[in-house]
Amino acid sequence: MDLPRTIKYEADRVAGFGKEVMSVPGCENLQSCIQCGTCSGVCPLSIYMDYSPRQVMALTRSDFKNEVLRSHTIWLCASCYACTVECPRQIRITDIMYELKQRAIHDGIYPKKFPIPVLAKEFYKMAHKQGRVTDNWLATWMFLKTNWRAALGMWRLGLGLIKRGRFSFTYDSIRQKDQLARMMQTVDNLSIDALTDAKPKRKASH
Repeated sequence: MDLPRTIKYEADRVAGFGKEVMSVPGCENLQSCIQCGTCSGVCPLSIYMDYSPRQVMALTRSDFKNEVLRSHTIWLCASCYACTVECPRQIRITDIMYELKQRAIHDGIYPKKFPIPVLAKEFYKMAHKQGRVTDNWLATWMFLKTNWRAALGMWRLGLGLIKRGRFSFTYDSIRQKDQLARMMQTVDNLSIDALTDAKPKRKASH
């Protein structure tokens, strides 16, 4: 019988990952974490997480990038800010969770078929392209890309929404989408530059 490995090796680390995260505004105080476990104790969803919030903070700071970004924990965070409010070191744990989510989406290493990151990606794509989010289409795409059988099981609900005029067959949109496109391109470029600048520079070999 194969036994799963439960300890982490030095070779599992991605050097510099913790410093990259701590270079992001709002995440600087991660270095001050004393591993008291307050964040895990006040988190209403910690019992469903594969790693507790305390463990995520430790793994992030210790450069265990793959373990953190592949975990379910960052996607189960309810953004209630209870951990941030109660943290004795004033660490903005919720903001760190947001940063980890963005990195998981950017690197494409989040749990596959997990609905929350798919929902986040579809939300971004719709807002990026249309300037508005059409709720029914957002939910539709999320179900089709994660659990299409569940979508088929909701056909009665969908039919009822259509009959009552509550299901729009078109996307909500804004005027002057060209201006939105320019703004979003600027934001995208800044995000890419921030990720690039945060990565440690390799010394040239002689």
